Amino acid sequence: MATMARANSGPAYPERFYAAASYAGFDGSPNSNTKDIASRFSNDVALILYALYQQATVGPCTVPKPSSWSPVEHSKWKSWQQLGNMVSIEAMRLFVKILEEEEPGWYSRASNSVSEPVIDVQMNHNSNVEPIIENRNSFAETKIISAENGGLMETQDKDVVSEGLGSIVVYDKWISPPVIGQRPKARYQHGAAVVQDKMYIYGGNHNGRYLNDLHVLDLRSWTWSKVEAKVVPKSVESPSLVNIAPCAGHSLIPWENKLLSIAGHTKVPSETIQGKAFDLQTGTWSVLNTYGKAPVSRAGQSVTLVGTTLVIFGGQDAKRTLFNDLHILNLETMTWNEIDAVGAPPSPRADHAAAIHAERYLLVFGGGSHATCFNDLHVFDLQAMEWSRPTQQGEIPTPRAGHASVTVGENWFIVGGGDNKSGALETVVLNMSTLAWSVVASVEGLVPLASEKCCNGD
Repeated sequence: MATMARANSGPAYPERFYAAASYAGFDGSPNSNTKDIASRFSNDVALILYALYQQATVGPCTVPKPSSWSPVEHSKWKSWQQLGNMVSIEAMRLFVKILEEEEPGWYSRASNSVSEPVIDVQMNHNSNVEPIIENRNSFAETKIISAENGGLMETQDKDVVSEGLGSIVVYDKWISPPVIGQRPKARYQHGAAVVQDKMYIYGGNHNGRYLNDLHVLDLRSWTWSKVEAKVVPKSVESPSLVNIAPCAGHSLIPWENKLLSIAGHTKVPSETIQGKAFDLQTGTWSVLNTYGKAPVSRAGQSVTLVGTTLVIFGGQDAKRTLFNDLHILNLETMTWNEIDAVGAPPSPRADHAAAIHAERYLLVFGGGSHATCFNDLHVFDLQAMEWSRPTQQGEIPTPRAGHASVTVGENWFIVGGGDNKSGALETVVLNMSTLAWSVVASVEGLVPLASEKCCNGD
């Protein structure tokens, strides 16, 4: 519901908007004095004022994305483009409202004929800075950074940049950081997990040979090092050391002060899923002792941490049988339970991606079977114990398996993977609240990020 309050008579729209725009420093040209605008307002305000000015004077953004990389121009284009089809008069009123919130006396200072400001309160609760920024939810949130010398503002996507990690500045493109130290040998189907400012890599497949080495990358110094792990005896009564068998296709999950390695293929396969834990404080491996009926042994499954439980979905066993079952491991009691779900589950698959939203909804995307790769999205409600297949918004990503994913707030980023023909070139993001897809970056066809994952689970 919108209401209008006015403390004094004054110019109506659009004249009031043009007066406000002129006062703010927009002189009518596409490249108004950005430096002056950036110096007068906070960075976020300067960006949204620019976008609203363009929307009010030009209309919805129809210009192509800037081809040459410029953080400033790219961020300005993105902010304008994400206003969508907002009508001109609404953009004008919101521009004025924001200006009056920033500088309540702007009209008095702008006009000698008016002794006190004209207050135009557009009480539309959806018309303020925050919702407009939130309307960019299909993109990484944009952050404006002023140059140290007070010059032209620069921008970065704070969902892409890991602030404080090294000196690498990333906008919305992939780079190769200047790492030092002994790199792990090339591999796939390994496990990876980030704990604070370190990324751990464990196991994987190297030219058909399974590995059991553990490496760590310090994300501040970009230094690789190998972790010389120890193993603990099976028990006091049986002092022989446990066997930490090389594996591939497992999942690595941070839990308390440990890394949990769940499932995966080994050269001597077991009948049920096996788990082991690496203690980050003592540097030792131990076997996880679990209770209940453990799932059939598999690799290529997804393992998602939800509170104090692990949710395991899908995967493929040593005989290449694909699964679409759901199991839960309670980490407090170390007890397995199979989920008796309702609704239509995803088809059996491996090498998919899964994420949790709002500590309730398990999202499953993509993966592969023996014959094809998928780009379907399924949601499992952990309270109702029900599968559903919601409608996706935006441009749905191409089918893929073997992709990697990570959640940042409500955004689920997916990179890499591919099908039997080509690798996936685009890094995409799904807003888990709106289920809207967007592309955040793209790479060349031969870049390692565009991996050509086969859909046979091998």
